[in-house]
Amino acid sequence: MGFADQRFNVNLSILFTELPLLERPAAAAAAGFSAVELWWPWVDSPTPERSELDALKQAIEDAGVQLTGLNFYAGQLPGPDRGALSLPGEESARFRANIDVAADFAASLGCRALNALYGNRVDGVDPAAQDALALENLALAAGAADRIGAILLVEALNRPESPLYPLVSAPAAVGVVDEVNEATGLGNARFLMDLYHLSMNGEDLPSVIERYAAKTGHVQIADNPGRGAPGTGTLPLDELLDQLHKAGYEGWVGLEYKPGERPSADAFDWLPHEARAAR
Repeated sequence: MGFADQRFNVNLSILFTELPLLERPAAAAAAGFSAVELWWPWVDSPTPERSELDALKQAIEDAGVQLTGLNFYAGQLPGPDRGALSLPGEESARFRANIDVAADFAASLGCRALNALYGNRVDGVDPAAQDALALENLALAAGAADRIGAILLVEALNRPESPLYPLVSAPAAVGVVDEVNEATGLGNARFLMDLYHLSMNGEDLPSVIERYAAKTGHVQIADNPGRGAPGTGTLPLDELLDQLHKAGYEGWVGLEYKPGERPSADAFDWLPHEARAAR
């Protein structure tokens, strides 16, 4: 099988960032891709002006690409933050204010996957209190996702790069997925399996796939070390994606890697042009 048999989308928050946001969907289309995903693009605003939302929607539609994944508001990302939903006070309120805005924007473009980053631990705050707040907010997010026919994604990051983030293993993230599904009864929470983050944590990736493919709603990839394109590190990403496919995963594979010193348009030489558009 190999890369040619997967459905790839391009993460426009890490690739094509040399371009203004509204030019990135067309750049992805010019590179041969028909699907894209995004972190929440307005890092300072969970509730941007309608004109900003409409402009991005128009840019995606004009490019002829499908938005297949969107993050809820997550604070300064990229930057020091790793989500807002478990942070007491203002940031939690900003996350809640964003829930319906993000869901409605996703629905307007037929996007059916919403990613909710958990947030860092906060000095002086009981982790149990953060976890309780997180569950409340994830349940609200799951309800909004369900309203638009979408899934809610919960992601594991990696401890070396996100030392304050509590979900730094596949079992930890899947445990939260299970808690959300039990709390809501909706069954629409899923694991976001980022193979780069899991490899940085030293996890046994074939074992993770075997155990959790059935609970996985989205996959993201980058090579390790370096978080570059496939082939720049040592991860057997083609083999791992084959294993996922054989385990029943038929969803999108997000390209969430750094292009390096070259323009993003030149960072896809590992993938034949004819394999880039979704089939």
